[in-house]
Amino acid sequence: MISKPAIVFPATFAAALVVGCLVTPGHALAASTIYEAEQATVSRGTVDSNHAGFTGTGFVNTANEVGVYVEFAISAVTSTSVNIGFRYANGTTVNRPGSISLNGKAVATLPFPGRGNWDDWEIASVPVTLAPGANLVRITGTNANGLANLDSLTVSDGQTGETNWADAMVDSTMRRFTPSSVGGWSYPVGLYMMGQYEVAQRTTDPIRRAALIGYIRSWADRFVDSSGHINNGFTNLDSMMPGQVMIAMYRETGQAKYRLAAKQIHDRLVPGGGYPITSDGGFWHATNLARQLWADGTFMADPFMAQYGRYVGDSTQSFDIATKQLVVYASHLQQPNGLMKHAYDESKAASWANPSTGLASEYWCRAVGWFGVAAIQVLDLIPPDHPRRAQLVSIVQNLVRGFATYQDPASGRWFQVVDKSGRGDNWTETSCSAMYAYTINAAVRHGYVPATYQPNADSGKRGELDRISLHSDGLTYLSNISIGTGVGSYPYYVSRPQATNDFHGLGAFLLFYEEVSR
Repeated sequence: MISKPAIVFPATFAAALVVGCLVTPGHALAASTIYEAEQATVSRGTVDSNHAGFTGTGFVNTANEVGVYVEFAISAVTSTSVNIGFRYANGTTVNRPGSISLNGKAVATLPFPGRGNWDDWEIASVPVTLAPGANLVRITGTNANGLANLDSLTVSDGQTGETNWADAMVDSTMRRFTPSSVGGWSYPVGLYMMGQYEVAQRTTDPIRRAALIGYIRSWADRFVDSSGHINNGFTNLDSMMPGQVMIAMYRETGQAKYRLAAKQIHDRLVPGGGYPITSDGGFWHATNLARQLWADGTFMADPFMAQYGRYVGDSTQSFDIATKQLVVYASHLQQPNGLMKHAYDESKAASWANPSTGLASEYWCRAVGWFGVAAIQVLDLIPPDHPRRAQLVSIVQNLVRGFATYQDPASGRWFQVVDKSGRGDNWTETSCSAMYAYTINAAVRHGYVPATYQPNADSGKRGELDRISLHSDGLTYLSNISIGTGVGSYPYYVSRPQATNDFHGLGAFLLFYEEVSR
């Protein structure tokens, strides 16, 4: 048998719902009670105290066998929906899955992933409905490794309140996907993870926060080895964006492997790293898209570099790169109406490029949104006296002016091709509408633009919330999201499929909701 540690939390405290939990209209903050594992019924295990950080008098260390279990007795006055969170540690490098049952009925199987450190405590949780009176919650080992070390079980019960759609979305997504099934190393999934990280940073309940972070970390650990290496050539800007997750996990854990993983991407983008640039220093969108600058690329690389400078190191160079990229891209893409053309080809050789200007023909809404979010985030990260701050604020001011000009007054949203609202085949798109409302709201909040733009942000918020709904399965659905899109013509953009729960939209929604709910 192998044992491990835990962290100290008060026995009861105000808490939000934990991982896997469902937030529905009428569920908000909750009161939580902790049940220590050493007071539970243990089959084939011992109560140990040889690892630091546990609560109570120890933790349960089961035998390395199939069928070992720990059973908690809890009670409820009435039938009530709660979330049960297991505080555990798994110092091996493999999962130690546990089957969860309530009153003899199977509820779920949780993976309890290995962390390689018995002092690294995590939370894993599921929603259940307790019966009036006595209830038995049992966790049973399903393979020959037995269970992870168990420190406690937390029960959080809901109370009525207003729906928090960010909480509802992350809980629904974590019910739909495990960290291993949610998707691979890609910017849409990386974007979602950073949205969930925003939710976690706002969350004050330590149990729930740990569960949200644990999910993100389990996803990140799929791609970085113990030496901090990511097996990726980083030949396009899209592949850089999930590096933000590595920085976030370094901030949370202090573990060197996440810092080294971020450094691998950082070192690819600094001078001498080999990533190609245009004659005026703009990153190519990809190594096989010679001399092309896509507005999308600003979000993929620039906030990462600014976060690296803020939270990891090399701040002077990292801030310089992040701000320079935004200025170079805007010098080519931003037009007198304030919007950004989707892309620019310095060679003017691309099929979509205007032979005189090198510009794409259209303003694709999400590409423009990426730029707005990137600019706001970089401004949040660089020092107040940075020499390019005034340039970036001016770019944002012009962008917000363009957003206000082309906002659909009926829905509050923005169109797939932003400036062509009058065409019958054009449609309002969800992910860009989230980004535009985010950018306007943040620009007003920071004083970059006058408060006269706040109604545009408020209208955008209403329009965006019209696109999210709670279905009979208890899960959220976000509709009318453009799938991944290259550079093309008007017919190409408006004919792009409209997906529900596409990660481009989920991640953008989380950033938007956290901003407009401040």
